[in-house]
Amino acid sequence: MFLWAGAKGGSSGGHEKRTIYQKIREYDVLDKRKTVTALRAGEDRAILLGLSMVLFSVMMYFVLGITMVRSYADSVWTEESSCTVINSTVVAEVNCTYSCGSDCWKSSRFPCLQVFVSLNTSGRVHRLSYNEEAQDSNPECFYVPKCRKDHSSMYSIVLNISEKLKMHQQVLCYHDPGEHQENVLLTRLYGRAAVFHSLFWPTCTLVCGTLIIAMVKLTQYLSILCERVSRIKR
Repeated sequence: MFLWAGAKGGSSGGHEKRTIYQKIREYDVLDKRKTVTALRAGEDRAILLGLSMVLFSVMMYFVLGITMVRSYADSVWTEESSCTVINSTVVAEVNCTYSCGSDCWKSSRFPCLQVFVSLNTSGRVHRLSYNEEAQDSNPECFYVPKCRKDHSSMYSIVLNISEKLKMHQQVLCYHDPGEHQENVLLTRLYGRAAVFHSLFWPTCTLVCGTLIIAMVKLTQYLSILCERVSRIKR
């Protein structure tokens, strides 16, 4: 009777130990599952972030390709040279319109500054424009200021530009090597530096997004490889 009770007590103690061990195993399994779930959620978010960055950079490349890069490729003012300012005078006043509110436009006038330069490489005389926008707006005038109500402020801006050109007679200019354009430019809106700076950040975004996706995929591959190695050792 005593032996039977002792055996019964021993078996119940072993059962309790197995129950505690099973509970510990269950807690470990739950913790591992929670960790794996959290890691997978973080990996999914990282991949989503990387894909968003790649998609954003591709869209920026598309937008810049049809605006900045296309304008740079179509520009004919590609040759840089030194020019000597021959004449810089205000010849006339040009009508312009400015906005005074919703569906409200009023007229004003701005002085037309004409600048002639001599191209040092060829000796030919050309009319100088500030950039492509001034050339397209009014090729007769060097600079086209933003139309304002205050005529005197626009006049002072143009006179200030004229005085600076007279002080610095030697300036760098961009001309058409094919000589299809009579005007030369003082600055280029769509030069190499502008194209480089516009493409720099989309390129950085594309590289960072690709690296994030590659690192997540590499981490997943290494975790699967480690799990296979641990199973083989068992």
